[in-house]
Amino acid sequence: MIRRLLVLVAVLGVVGGAAFWWLTAPSRLAPSALAGPAPNVENGKLVFAAGGCASCHVTEGQADRTRMGGGHGLKSPFGTFYAPNISPHPERGIGRWSEADFANAMLRGVSPAGEHYYPAFPYTSYQRMTVGDVRDLFAYMKTLPADATANRPHDLPFPFTVRRGLGLWKLAFLDGEPFRPDPSKPAALNRGAYLVEGPGHCAECHSPRAFTGAITADRRFAGGPNPEGAGWVPNITPHRDGIASWSADEIASFLADGFTPGGDSTGGAMASVIRNTSQLSDADRAAMAAYLKALPAREGRAPPRR
Repeated sequence: MIRRLLVLVAVLGVVGGAAFWWLTAPSRLAPSALAGPAPNVENGKLVFAAGGCASCHVTEGQADRTRMGGGHGLKSPFGTFYAPNISPHPERGIGRWSEADFANAMLRGVSPAGEHYYPAFPYTSYQRMTVGDVRDLFAYMKTLPADATANRPHDLPFPFTVRRGLGLWKLAFLDGEPFRPDPSKPAALNRGAYLVEGPGHCAECHSPRAFTGAITADRRFAGGPNPEGAGWVPNITPHRDGIASWSADEIASFLADGFTPGGDSTGGAMASVIRNTSQLSDADRAAMAAYLKALPAREGRAPPRR
């Protein structure tokens, strides 16, 4: 009887292990998905700004925002993540990556070695990007200076060091779907939705998160604790707790110069974001503003009093 029980446990262990391995396998793009015209480097430069790449990946202590040596630490309840070197350096950056490697990282959260990336890298939003924009971004990034800064390993406790388990997280929270324009909406509103939900990844900072680390869907964009651990990120929905009193023109202007309607200037991490959005066209900033004003108005929770 005991022997049969042990055999049964062993069989269940093997079946369970095989199921886990199958369920957590990284998903990659089909090679045919990358077919298309030659990449547009100028558009890639704009995508680089819209995606805020420099805000996290610029070399620590370096004023040149084209040097992507990484090193920025992002604190979280799961540990501290360090932004990697994404310069064209052949050993320490992405200089040896193929276009497919880059697209799979951005759209699937999978490394060239076939490992899952942690969602501190916001591929949960980047998955909405078009393949064309991703290809253009990669072409632009190859023109940036190579930086030899060594990558710093993440500081995470067990079991978060086991990347394979992220496959289950992706099954629950990553749908892999690109942005699809709403044909009933104006083109400008669809453009704003794409920029905000995709490359701009605005929800990643402006939304509270559940204990799983996933965004709380019914409070998306309603603000919450700063994911980097200090301060409070504001509500950017058109609720009275958020930007209801801001006009679309005022939002667009803020994205250009960082000044609020009341004349205050933004600081902290948002100042870096403004440095990115200020490089976009007036039309793109206006489109983002229009989309933010069209979001469902959601009540924000006041930051804790000190």
